[in-house]
Amino acid sequence: MKLFIKAFIAATFLTIIYTMIPFSAECSSVSDEVFRLHILANSDSESDQSLKLKVRDAVLDYTKDLYQNADGVISAEKLTDKNLQKIADTAKKIVEEQGYDYSVKAQIKEMYFDTRYYGNITMPSGKYKALRITIGKGEGHNWWCVMYPCVCVGASTNYNSLKENTTDTEYSIMVNGEYEYQFKIVEIFQKICSFFS
Repeated sequence: MKLFIKAFIAATFLTIIYTMIPFSAECSSVSDEVFRLHILANSDSESDQSLKLKVRDAVLDYTKDLYQNADGVISAEKLTDKNLQKIADTAKKIVEEQGYDYSVKAQIKEMYFDTRYYGNITMPSGKYKALRITIGKGEGHNWWCVMYPCVCVGASTNYNSLKENTTDTEYSIMVNGEYEYQFKIVEIFQKICSFFS
């Protein structure tokens, strides 16, 4: 009987994983079409967290027109790389104007993100290319959004940009909000795969 129960559990687990592979592949395709912004605050103090949001606003203001001529995520990444020093200078200027002498580092990184929610948009877990801005020690809570296709629009979301630059399936995965348990399973599946690789 114990052998049967173990076999049943293993079969159920394998069935769930097998049925999740296509969904996992669609989630991975989302990460291939998206360029994110990730800002790390110096610390979790109220003033450092407030500074992080001021830096965010300045960086988003500087980059708001940057991707108008981008024809895909690779183009957006190249435009960011070309403007990396100016983005860092923009952030540093805000830090200094607010009376701090923190260092500011801007870099393009491939980073793993857990499933994240941004208003009505769900970003599946996975590895994404991102513009990471680190303020000072970078030991505080972070802030993130999607720079390309541009949905970093304060509290509102630019769904048109998202729809125009993703497939119907990718758009459905991010916007419909009906895949919450699948996102969790994919996240667990990716962590297991990454453990063995």
